[in-house]
Amino acid sequence: MAIQNMSVQELASRLTAGNACVLDVREPWEVGTACICNALAIPMNDVPDRLDELRAASDGKDLVVMCHSGQRSGVITRFLNQAGFDRVFNLDGGIEAWSQEIDPSVPSY
Repeated sequence: MAIQNMSVQELASRLTAGNACVLDVREPWEVGTACICNALAIPMNDVPDRLDELRAASDGKDLVVMCHSGQRSGVITRFLNQAGFDRVFNLDGGIEAWSQEIDPSVPSY
């Protein structure tokens, strides 16, 4: 099953409308360096143990998984699809694209 990607522009629009929940799967030091406000930060290795929390947080919303560039989040997006999440998207370009295209105040690293 192919994963669905979402652009940073689409995510910005959905966040404004309150229709998305962002899951940040980067390591804590990365989240401390650059983040999207109100993202749920769960390192990728911890995601399998926190599926109930993710279901509750994303209830009725699209779940958008992000990392630095989109590779780790792609792995987690596929995992969540297999775990039964049907409204899950990989953020194309990750926090790097967000910094470059949406919010230049978010540091690039």
